[in-house]
Amino acid sequence: MSDNPIGERVDRRTLLRGAAAAGVVGLAGCSGGGDGDDGGDGDDGGDGGGADVIRWHAGGTGGTYFPLSGEFEGIIEDTTDFPVEVSSTGASVENVGSLGNGDADFALIQNDVAYFARNGEGLDAFEGAAVENLRGVATLYPETIHVLLNPEADVGSLSDLEGMRVNTGDLGSGTQVNALQILESAAGLTTDDFEEQNTDFTQAANQLRDGDVDAAFVVGGWPVGAVEELATTTDVQILNMSDEERQAARDDASWFADDTIPAGTYEGIDEDVDTVSVQAMIATRSEFSADTVEAVTEAIFENLDQLSIKTDFISADSAQDGMSIELHEGAARYFE
Repeated sequence: MSDNPIGERVDRRTLLRGAAAAGVVGLAGCSGGGDGDDGGDGDDGGDGGGADVIRWHAGGTGGTYFPLSGEFEGIIEDTTDFPVEVSSTGASVENVGSLGNGDADFALIQNDVAYFARNGEGLDAFEGAAVENLRGVATLYPETIHVLLNPEADVGSLSDLEGMRVNTGDLGSGTQVNALQILESAAGLTTDDFEEQNTDFTQAANQLRDGDVDAAFVVGGWPVGAVEELATTTDVQILNMSDEERQAARDDASWFADDTIPAGTYEGIDEDVDTVSVQAMIATRSEFSADTVEAVTEAIFENLDQLSIKTDFISADSAQDGMSIELHEGAARYFE
């Protein structure tokens, strides 16, 4: 695995203690995939003959992972002999656990969470319990940090969230990890400084609509379905992060990049919104058949014209940009 500066900034994240506990039950001891990928002819994952169901773990139904995974499912089933079963989950951190213990064959995760898990650092759930069988397939698109605001809360900066009710995403999700990172680095806020609540995207949108929270973090490639629906039914704001806030987030965690939600992406959002993003990626497990991984990777990237989601970003040319862990042998065969 190549050297990576990401790990330099993660050893002091005590505020993230316990953040991933719900998503990685059983993670300890599930890293026994070894360091070598399967040669491609083993029983796990089939030999391309087509009887085995590929278990694909996505995310919540209100985000981008779930509908995009559904489109991948259609492509794979149309162009290979493999049936695919897509499951709604709590997303990145939970999905890492499912790959680690063999409950999933492929999953969508964030590139930062992938690095934490593979290297056994950054989150207490992974300290001393690296997910050694975690392998990369391809990076896909920027996952934009949306900080949704209740207009009545009168929030103009991240520091204004002190003392407020903030939904940081599903417990143990990549969204929660990113929310806590950003609040600490850009505003100096820990979970002692605000009332943290944890739900999926759809429930967070409902909380904003009902006035039960003052702010909610949603991480996903715009437009996020839950945010689109919310914006059509109620007034909502998205925090425009200052240059200083974005710089602080980037300085603290090298996987963050500047991003902008264009004006008009959501109803009522008439100006560009400055924020930051991470990368969404497809991951698998080392012991899964290299032949199957190669076939699935080829099916997706040779049929991108069948996608309707994130089409401006997903391409074979950019599929290794931001890749934070080593590739599975099957994916390497395709891209090399």
